Amino acid sequence: MLRIGIVGCGKIARNHVAALQALDDVTVVACCDTDPDRARAFADTHGIEHAATSTAEMFALGLDACTVCTPHPTHEAVVLEAAAHGIHVLCEKPIAVDPTAADRMIAATERAGVTFGVMFQRRFWPAAQRIRTAIDDGSVGRPVLGEAAVILHRPTDYYAADAWRGSWRTDGGGVLMTQAIHQIDLLQWFMGTPVSVTGFIRTNFHGDHIETEDSASALVAFESGATATITATTGANHNLGNRVTVIGETGAVASVLEFPEGAEGVNELWTAPGELTLGTPFTPEAPARPDIADINAGLVDFHTRQVQDFADAIRTGREPAVTGRDARTSLAIVAAIYESSRTGDTIAIDASSVTLQGAVL
Repeated sequence: MLRIGIVGCGKIARNHVAALQALDDVTVVACCDTDPDRARAFADTHGIEHAATSTAEMFALGLDACTVCTPHPTHEAVVLEAAAHGIHVLCEKPIAVDPTAADRMIAATERAGVTFGVMFQRRFWPAAQRIRTAIDDGSVGRPVLGEAAVILHRPTDYYAADAWRGSWRTDGGGVLMTQAIHQIDLLQWFMGTPVSVTGFIRTNFHGDHIETEDSASALVAFESGATATITATTGANHNLGNRVTVIGETGAVASVLEFPEGAEGVNELWTAPGELTLGTPFTPEAPARPDIADINAGLVDFHTRQVQDFADAIRTGREPAVTGRDARTSLAIVAAIYESSRTGDTIAIDASSVTLQGAVL
């Protein structure tokens, strides 16, 4: 029985506790939040014995592992402290808000010999895994073109409800860092190692209440010679969800579409030899502006699958399905888009270490 604690008792922690408590081989013994009332309320609601107000207090309870559900810029400090205590850690996305912080987290967990995973639960959709398998078995083959499209709606009160959202200092970014990073993770999982990025960010819709981007476009080149585009916004007046599409060297087209947002992804397009799916789940009856709580609730089953994978990785000593190094690659793409938009240059990403190498003309 793994003894696990949850750091941060905000909205996404509800998914973590539901996922953890769905498993027979783990027990949630503690939660932690800087707000004592929120920690206590969360513990009471979910039947958790200990409600701590600091990570030091919680880690002193003799945990095997923890999950991290705090605002993005705080991930590094929690992961480093967990590693120092020999505690395995599963961190919410994004891994951090800059690649050098991710490097420190990866190094610390490797030195400590603890398992370090990052939550990208959409990789556990059967539709996403089908694409990865079709790339590997040759029916789609090596991807040559890709696309990630994130067309979402977020109301003003989404940002107002959590004061840290929409600030560079406390959020680390906007639609790319908070929403689209899920699809960027899938894109790089399918496409391979990124080597350069050209991108643009804008604040077109929410500028009166956020300072980060609510719109972005980018072109990513990969080590294989493939290229892909990224389009993302939280300003659409109708939430059309998320789609990742790849076209392989066989000419086959495969996509995974999440609509409405929070629903399980489906293979909307599939033209591998001998197989054909040309459909769409878009319907007028789907919610135009789904509630964040409903979006999160729709993902609990896949949080559960990733948490189970993480627990199995701890027991067997293997790497989890999504490692810190995997998550760093997605972050490096986002960071390169920001840098490219700031400088107007194409930003090179070293293929071996996935670190930003500065601008290239």
